[in-house]
Amino acid sequence: MQPAEPRPPAEPGPAKAAADSPAPEAEQVSFGFRTVAAEEKAGLVRGVFDSVADRYDLMNDLMSGGIHRLWKKAMIDWLDPRPGQTILDVAGGTGDIALRILERLGGADKTAASGSRILVCDLTPAMLARGRDRSVDRGHLGGIEWIAGNAEALPLESMSVDAYTIAFGLRNVTHIDRALAEARRVLKPGGRFLCLEFSHVVLPMLDRLYDIYSFSVLPRLGRVVAKDEASYRYLAESIRRFPRQEDLAAMIEAAGLAQVRYRNLSGGIAALHSAWRL
Repeated sequence: MQPAEPRPPAEPGPAKAAADSPAPEAEQVSFGFRTVAAEEKAGLVRGVFDSVADRYDLMNDLMSGGIHRLWKKAMIDWLDPRPGQTILDVAGGTGDIALRILERLGGADKTAASGSRILVCDLTPAMLARGRDRSVDRGHLGGIEWIAGNAEALPLESMSVDAYTIAFGLRNVTHIDRALAEARRVLKPGGRFLCLEFSHVVLPMLDRLYDIYSFSVLPRLGRVVAKDEASYRYLAESIRRFPRQEDLAAMIEAAGLAQVRYRNLSGGIAALHSAWRL
């Protein structure tokens, strides 16, 4: 009798192969100067804004010396909202941009009569609650729709808005490219994209002074006024991690938006980026 031929080792079954394969590493993203798992960032950002919602607008005035109001006016001027448009403001929970648009259009009654819609979408319910309260305090009982949602997965139909604005919110999203793709998705053909964001200083010497202010004064101001030093340290860190003006312009173009332009404000402390969906 011939000896049996040796058999090749059996192929591992699916369960064993999966067990032997190294588990894929979780995606890591920045949260300020920290690195965290991608799925954790939205919750961390929500925690920051839950903490500071009640003092958010006051802190904006204090930490910018009121200059943020000029930046936002420049944004609304460049947007030039028109009656009959549907305008979406993302990450605009306290209503600063939406209220400016509403008032530019003549108030809630005129806005409704013209067929205009102003939508605010924000990740943090506490910020939306603050925005509703501000709207009522200003005598606007309607005119703005408040929506809880993530900039990376907007709860809106495709090609449903005439303009998309985002002010000081893009640096807080987990994936900037996904948020930009969502902006393009919800914009109608011919729709306008506008982003106002802290950026990178372009004037010599101002950059050094701004660094000292951002990392020394701003966290202390947050501790005294908002009772939250850590959130305002995150703010300074998130600004430093945000793409430079030219790099953000390239990302906007890569998302499929066209005619990308930007304007530096206050020497590049902030920048306005504009684009269109063709």
